[in-house]
Amino acid sequence: MKMEFTIKHTWDGLPVSHEPVTIGLKSDNAGLLMEVNAPFFNDPPAPLGEPGKPFSRLWDYEVVEAFFLSDRTEQYLEVELCPHGQHLLLLLSGKRRVWKEELPLEFEVTRMKTKWEGKAHLPWNYFPPCTNKFNAFAIHGSGEGRKYEALHPVPQHELQEGQKPDFHRLEFFKDLNLKGLMGEDWKQPESDIWKSLTN
Repeated sequence: MKMEFTIKHTWDGLPVSHEPVTIGLKSDNAGLLMEVNAPFFNDPPAPLGEPGKPFSRLWDYEVVEAFFLSDRTEQYLEVELCPHGQHLLLLLSGKRRVWKEELPLEFEVTRMKTKWEGKAHLPWNYFPPCTNKFNAFAIHGSGEGRKYEALHPVPQHELQEGQKPDFHRLEFFKDLNLKGLMGEDWKQPESDIWKSLTN
């Protein structure tokens, strides 16, 4: 069983002008396997961090991102993956309120001339209790040419003049039915990490 998502629009709802980024989710031993297939722009150049390790402020580089949200609590897991092998995982409790970052991740990248594939093993321990919403994003380019793309973009009627891309608009995330992926009898395993957060 696998879920597939294709990022066909910019953050504000325009069609992307290249082969779209796809993200697959499937059951893994102790969590979800997130598979990315994306064009490789090599713009901006690679971060100066070691591949396979967390890299702070990775969102300033070429990345594909996935957000897993529990809408009841506004707790979410943010996963950022870079074609050069760096990654950044953040846990947030409340919009933009990071309480844990640079979590370890098993992440493999295969990079070709014009495309890349990534596989990230996301343990259930990282997912907030009752994860039920999802959005995904891709960013590439430098300066004026920087492009921000979204699986679920801001609806046209919500756009305001001069608005900037903001991936933390949780109200535009859409349903993620993990039971559909894992089986109807499946229950999301409890997370020690999230348990340790006392609001």
